[in-house]
Order: sequence, then structure tokens, then C-alpha cells
Amino acid sequence: MADSKLTTRIVSYVILDLDGTLLNTDGIVNEVLKVFLLQYGKKWDSKKAHRILGMTPLEAVSLVVKDYEFPCTIEEFISAITPMFLDQWCNIKALLGATRLIKHMRNHEVPMALASNSPKSNIKGKISFHQGWKESFSVIIGGDEVAMGKPSPEIFVEAAKRMNADPSNCLVLEDSLPGVMAGKTAGMVVIAVPSIPKQGGLYSSADEVINSLLDLHPEKWGLPPFDDSNLSAENFSAILSEHNSGVYFGRAGLSTRGIYKMEPWLLHDFDENFYGEELRLAMVGYIRPEANFLSFESLIARIHEDRRIAEKALDLPTYVGYKESPFLRTSCN
Repeated sequence: MADSKLTTRIVSYVILDLDGTLLNTDGIVNEVLKVFLLQYGKKWDSKKAHRILGMTPLEAVSLVVKDYEFPCTIEEFISAITPMFLDQWCNIKALLGATRLIKHMRNHEVPMALASNSPKSNIKGKISFHQGWKESFSVIIGGDEVAMGKPSPEIFVEAAKRMNADPSNCLVLEDSLPGVMAGKTAGMVVIAVPSIPKQGGLYSSADEVINSLLDLHPEKWGLPPFDDSNLSAENFSAILSEHNSGVYFGRAGLSTRGIYKMEPWLLHDFDENFYGEELRLAMVGYIRPEANFLSFESLIARIHEDRRIAEKALDLPTYVGYKESPFLRTSCN
């Protein structure tokens, strides 16, 4: 659920982090490390992945080498694993709302900078696979261009300087705690989009915490509001194309019966069929990505687990209001 402070500041510039904020790199990092460590007879513990979140590449590698007692230097580790990451850049997906946000700010001529702890060459390589991204940023700055990476504010201060902007007039979007700390220390407005689920409470220093970029309301900070609240089916398909495939939950409105929970079937037992009735759907939450199952039984078990998750989630304050959605109610009049 989005959470913001009572007072807001008006800004004119936007500074975006890349990995974990615009690009879903976490899965790629986990997969590459898993394969790489296996070559040395070691097993990557994905549950500890949060420890390297927001670190500079050198800091992250240093931690991995130490934790897994690698028989090589940090430089040798980087040299060996870098080609594996390069091969995966083309597979990194944009996170929900990332392309929409970039395109919106560009169309409204809002100056944007991209500031990441990654080396600048890596940043350019990653975004080259996403049409229209590179030319949307007036400034692109990497961790190799400053003395200290995040949580030092240096990279954000430098980004503002290159845009001829006062730091207090900048809005930062970040997924990591080091990034949030860097933005706040720089004197900027910071919106956190935590890349680790259920960790929003750790980002109390941010001016606002949102679940995804789709929850961003730029008008709260003096920026142009999104103008796609009433998209045509053709335009909406572009937004849908950004979403990860998987299992979602939401509400369904039947023209003569009412509004019901759904995931992805209607979570209600009906006494008779309702063929021919108008059905409206509002998908409001994400449960998990697609998965392969080793047996039919494990598939059925996961389907029932998905249902339990959806049932509970739709009763949470974040989602319960959708039961009164005018869009769904229209079909029930």
C-alpha cells in the first residue's frame, strides 16, 4: 500500500535508479550466481540476495567472495562472471510501469537523469534493449564516475549538477535502502519502490513508499499527471505488455448478480450458470510468476494456495475498496 508523508514538495526534475527500479535484474543476478557458484561446487542462497541489494558491483562481489570462501581474488571473480551477465542483458525485463513512466516524462519534457551504482557502460548496455529509453535521459551517470557509490549522496548530487538543477527540486525513485539514504542525504524528495516484497516498513525515511511504478502519482509532487486513466483497448495493450506473466487476483462484476473475488476464476459457488451475462474484471494484485510443476498434485496444491492468498489479500485495506469500483458496479445495475 502506498504511504506518503503529510506534506509534499514541488519538484521539476526526476532522477531514476536502474536495477530493481526500472529493470527486473534480481532474477538475472540470482540465476547467474547460481550457475557460476555451481561450477565451484557451491550453492547460491537466494534468500540472502537482499544483502547485496543496492551495493556497488565491487561491494557485492567482495561480499560474495567472502561469504562463499572463493579461492580467487575479487578481480578474478569479476573477470570470470562479467561475460555471463553480459549475455543476459537482452533478457532483462522492464518492471511494471517503467516504460510508461519514462515515456510520460519524456512526452511532458520533464528532465530526467539515470543514476546507478553500475558502471556507465553497463547501464547503457542494459537500456539499449529497451526502445526509447536512452534518448529519454538528459543525464546518465554510473558508479564509476563518482568517488563513492550509494549510500553516499554523491551520485545524485552530481546528476542534479549535470541537469543544472537544485537538489531540493529533484525527485528520486529508488528500490534499495542505500539508494533511499543517498537521495535523502542529497536533500531530494525520495519515493521508494521496494524490490523486496513486504519490506516497505524499512523505508520510513522515504517521502513516499509505493508498491510499483504503476502506483506513482506524479501530480502529488507538481509533475504532470498520467493521462492514460481512460485508455482505449488498443493503448491499454501497451501497458499490459509491461506486466510480468503470472497469477493475478482481483474483482469481477456480473451484470445481474454482484461483485465477487477472483483468482483467476470467480471465488464463489453459484447455483446456476450465467451464460450471456456481462462480466467486468479488475485485476488489482499479483501473486506469483508462472511456474512449472513436477506433478498434477503439486499444481492442484498451488492453485488452492493461490486461492487462499487471493481471498485474504482482497480483504486487506489496500484492496477492499475495489469492491465498490464504479467500473464493476456499472455492470451490476
